[in-house]
Order: sequence, then C-alpha cells, then structure tokens
Amino acid sequence: MCTNRWEGRRSVANAEHSVRGSAAADVETRTGLTRALLWMIVAALAVRQMTVVLRQPPGERLTDLDTWIGEYGVLHVKGSLYDTDRFTGTPFAGLVLKPLSASAEQALGVAWTFGSLVLVAVLGFVAARALPAPVGRRTALLAVPFAIALLMVSLPVRNALYLGQTSILPVLLVLVACFAVRDERAAGVLVGLAAALQPTVLLFAGLLWLTGRRRAGAHAGAAFAVLTAVAWAALPRDSWAYWVHHVAGAGLGERPAGLANQSLHGALLRLGLEGPLEIALFLVLAVAVTVLGMRRAVRYAQDGQLLLAVALTGCVAVAVSPTTWQHQLLWVLLAVVGRVGRGAADRMVWPAVVVLVITLPGKMLLPNIGVLHAVRDNALLITAVCAACVVPFLSRSSEHWLRPVPTEYARPVAARWRRVPLLPFWRRVLSRPNLLLELLLIRVVYSAYAQVRLAATAGRATAEEHGRQIHSLEQWLHIDVEHWVNHTVAGIGWLREFFDYYYSTFHFIIPLTILGVLYVRRPADYRWARSTIGFATVLALVGFWLYPLAPPRLMPGLGFIDTVHGVQDFAQPDYGTLTTVTNQYAAMPSLHFGWSLWCGLIILMLAPKAWMKALGLLHPLFTLSAIVATGNHWLLDAAGGAFVVSLGFGLTYLLAGPRRLRPVVVPVVPGQGRAPEAGADRDGVPGDGGALDAVPGTAAR
Repeated sequence: MCTNRWEGRRSVANAEHSVRGSAAADVETRTGLTRALLWMIVAALAVRQMTVVLRQPPGERLTDLDTWIGEYGVLHVKGSLYDTDRFTGTPFAGLVLKPLSASAEQALGVAWTFGSLVLVAVLGFVAARALPAPVGRRTALLAVPFAIALLMVSLPVRNALYLGQTSILPVLLVLVACFAVRDERAAGVLVGLAAALQPTVLLFAGLLWLTGRRRAGAHAGAAFAVLTAVAWAALPRDSWAYWVHHVAGAGLGERPAGLANQSLHGALLRLGLEGPLEIALFLVLAVAVTVLGMRRAVRYAQDGQLLLAVALTGCVAVAVSPTTWQHQLLWVLLAVVGRVGRGAADRMVWPAVVVLVITLPGKMLLPNIGVLHAVRDNALLITAVCAACVVPFLSRSSEHWLRPVPTEYARPVAARWRRVPLLPFWRRVLSRPNLLLELLLIRVVYSAYAQVRLAATAGRATAEEHGRQIHSLEQWLHIDVEHWVNHTVAGIGWLREFFDYYYSTFHFIIPLTILGVLYVRRPADYRWARSTIGFATVLALVGFWLYPLAPPRLMPGLGFIDTVHGVQDFAQPDYGTLTTVTNQYAAMPSLHFGWSLWCGLIILMLAPKAWMKALGLLHPLFTLSAIVATGNHWLLDAAGGAFVVSLGFGLTYLLAGPRRLRPVVVPVVPGQGRAPEAGADRDGVPGDGGALDAVPGTAAR
C-alpha cells in the first residue's frame, strides 16, 4: 500500500516537473525568437542609416562635418575656427578634428558614419549592462539589442549621424567611465575628456565627487583643465573666441532662440525674454535645476541606480547649457530606465513618454493649438527638466520596486463564437488607463494616420477614373442622388450654412467628447470603444491606399458645387493649395460617416435614456446628409465607412470578447453590509444597474 502511494506521488511530481519544464522551454524559445528579431531590426536600422546618409549628394550629407573639414571647411581655413560661427565645438574638439581634414571627403563620410554606428552599438551595450540589479534572464538577453534599436531611432542619434556630429562620443565616454572602468584615475580622465568636448559634461565630475568617488572626480576636473589648457596653448585665439567672446560657445551655430536649442536659455528667448532680465532668470533657473537635479542624482546613485543618476545628471547638463542642440539630447533617452508608479499598469507610462518625445518631432505629439505651442516647441527640454527635478522615480527599497500592484484583468467569457476563440494575447483591463499616456498615444496615432492618409494617393487620373466607376455603379443601383441633394441644399442659404458648419466642425468634436465621457464614467467601456474606432481608422487607411477616389466636388463635368471650399479651378492639377495639407482623394471609405456611425452606435448601446439614444442616432443621419449635400462624398463612400466600422466592432469582439457580463452571484458577508451592485463601477460611480455598465468577460463589479 505504502509503495503504491509513493509511486503515485512520484508520478504526480514527475508530471508537474514535465509541465514546468515544457513551459520553461516555451519561454526560452519565445525569448530566443524575440532576441533574434530585435537583432534583425538593429541590423536593418544600421543599414538604413548608412544608406540614408551615403545616398545624399556630397554637398548635402554630413553637413556639419563638411563645414568643418570639407574642401573649404573651417579646419582648412587659416585664422580662427570661429570667424564664421559655423564651427560649434570646443577649441579642443577642433584640435582633435584638425588631422581629419587631410582625409578625402568621400572616404571620411563612409568611415565617419560607420564609426558612429559602432559607437552607438557600444553605447547600447554599456547602457544595457548598467541596468540596476536584480535583472531577470529575459531582460538580460533582450536589453542589448533593444537598447541599440532604441538609440538608432532616437532623434539625437539620427541627427548626429546625418550632420556628422561628435555628440555620441561624450555620452559613451561618461558611461564607460562610470560602468566599465574600475581604475579611478582612468575613469576621471575619460570624464574630463568628455567635458573637453562638451563643457557641461563637467557636471559628472561633481557626481563622482558627491557619490564618494572623489579621486575620480578630482582627476576629471584636472583632465578637463589640462586638455583645455593644451587647446589654449595650441589655439590661443580660438580659445579666447570660444570661452570669452562667445561665452563658452553660447553665440555659435544657429540662432539661440531657434527650436533646435532645447535649453532653458533657448526656451526663455522663445518666450520673448531678452537682455539682462533673461540672463538673470536663466542663471536663477540654472542654479535651481542644478542643485535639485544633482541632489536627486546622488540619492539614486546611493540607492544603487547609477545609470538613472547618470541620466539625471545629463538632463541637468541639457537644461543649464546655454545651447543644447538636438543631437546633444541623448541623455534624456537614458532616463527611460527609471521606474515610476506603484501599479504594473502604470510602469509603461514614463518609458512611453520618453520614447515618444525622443523619437518623434513635437508637432506629432501635440496638436497645432496656440496655447500648446510653448509645450510643443520645448517638449524635449520639459522632459529633461521633469526627469531631473520632478518625476518620482521609485527607490529600490520600495515594496513596489519588484512587486508592483498587479493589473486586474477581465475574466474570459465562455459564451463566444465557438469557431473563433478569444486570442490569448489580448486581455481586457478593468482599470482606467493613464490619461497622459492615452492622450499621447491618441495624438501620435492620429498624426500617423494623417501622414499615411496624405501619402496614400495615386494621382488625379486614377482618382477620377475611380470616381467614374463609383458614379456608374450608383446609377446602376439607382441611388445617384448626390447631384440633386447638392444643388437643392446649395440653393437654400440657411441649410447650406448648416451643413457646411456641421461637416467642418462635428467630425472631431463628437467622437472626442464621447471618448472623454467614457473615460471618466466607464473606463472599461472606454477601452472597448476606443479599440473599435482605432481598428476602423486603420482599416480605412487601407482603403485610402488601395482605392484613391475623387469626391463628387472634384469630378470635372458632373456639375457639383463645392459648398465648403468654394469653386475649384479644374485647370490646376492640384486644385489650389488645399492638397498640400490633406489628401483630397481619401474619400473611400468615408470616415466622416464612419466615425459618426461609431458615435451613434456607442450612444445607442451605452446611453441610459431613450431620448439620448434617439439623439445619438441623429448624428450619423446629419453627417450622411452633410457629406452628400456638400459634395464631399458619394453614398457608397458612406457604405464603405459603415463597413470598416463594422469590421472594427468585429475585430474588437474577436480579440476581447463580448461586452456584456455573465451574471455572478456575490454573497453578502454578515456584518460587512451588502455586496456591490452590478451597476456601480470601480470608481464608485453608479451606473444603470444593467448591461450598460457591464465589463466584457468579468463578473459584476
């Protein structure tokens, strides 16, 4: 009996070990495939960067490098390096670069670009190896290729490669000094060398000193002083011009007030301040940012997050330098290693913000609204200052450092299409998404949509041919009412003005309003609704690309009246300047109608009152009338919009399951009151008690 029981237990243990081993093997396989894919992306990005640079004409590539060492470059001209304000480096940098002036431009371009890519790869390797412990095996395997790929697509690296700048080298020297070199003297010399190339990097000597590496900090200051003195001895006139006349290079290069200067000095100049007041305010802000930022950097270094401390010190250097050009902002990207937020769902907010800001231009991050221009134009500077002084990075001693509050996911529902199971990678989240990340992602997705929509055109002839096809099909179906509706509305002044205003205004206002209400009142339904309109928009882009279509108002010979844009000159291929800002042939499917139909359906499903549902259905009806009356769409365009919206709802159902809940009985615990009602959401906001507050795939909350 005992022997049989022992054998049974051993067989169960072997079975459990086999299952765990199989699961571990699957994880290892997926990690290996992911790593291989990341390295392939790195290789593709490197080839692309080389191709982009080297395919440019000789006079348009490596423009800064050519300015310095080309046929008529600064380093070839007798006299001061700074006579023309084209050379922005330190005198020591000029002294180092001068021997390169004898090299052939073509060969130097190839060598410089390839060498810069090698530096980026080394930088990514050092940064990935400097992550604060403990580091999981999967992170350790994926960190290096991921870091290199992220560096490749960042704006500072892309600008440095395109211009031929040396800004990657100081960052690499500092990281090597902090993480790869054990000898204190050698580490200090590397930091001093980096500071001789970029003076504000001397702040890292202070970081070394304040974190207990005083010998390295002293050697860094001494190395900077010696190298600068060597440059003074070799190039006294240039050194005087750089350090005194141009105030440490503040007056060199582009206009300090230009958008390329992402420093506090540049931001103040862009705000209209100048003269002694601007200088005094800049100095006060610089001192405040330096003191606060360095204190935080020292604290995180003592906490064991040295890479984060290095990133914060670099962000301080970015802010307090009189001029910080875009190719010198690589320090901001390193701040992505900081952990922010107690919950697992919040952990990706800060990294996403940093990656979006450092890889995309400001005009893609924020809309072109006057009150937002100050933020849009200084997005990189604001991110750097926030990282240095404001963002509450977690300490390694925090209970949430390794164990964040887990995200609550919806429970899968069994009642779904039997032949179309729920895809496992998509899980419905119950909590409200982070507002900052949501706004950023919505803006970026819309900017990408606008760019693709503008590029998706095959020319006027193709679009007009497709227009004739649609018109003929509607005639065959006896639904070609566009001309009659267009001319009827155009003859009634108040009706024409109403539809013109409706077409131009409510297209964006109503969908954004619905998303805002859902975000506040019903976060789970917000996620579900946002996914449907997102899928519909992406599918519409496919239609714009594959089937460019001229709307009725741009069809010559059919006699339509463009009530919104005015009379078009058909003799001009582009019909004036309108096509420079939008693709006039992105008509099939009609997202004007598609988005309005989405609004109507969402209101119909979620609104608690019957009159709200009826009012919601008026929006797609008015929109359909507006797009036809103004001559901007065919009826079949509206059918296409309805089709992509239906596909959007179908894909959301496929990925995340039905919206309604399965009824779950929650017992009442004696002495603790009544169980939560099915109609109340997680934030205590009462609902209607029915399916409107339902969260797909979960029990009632």
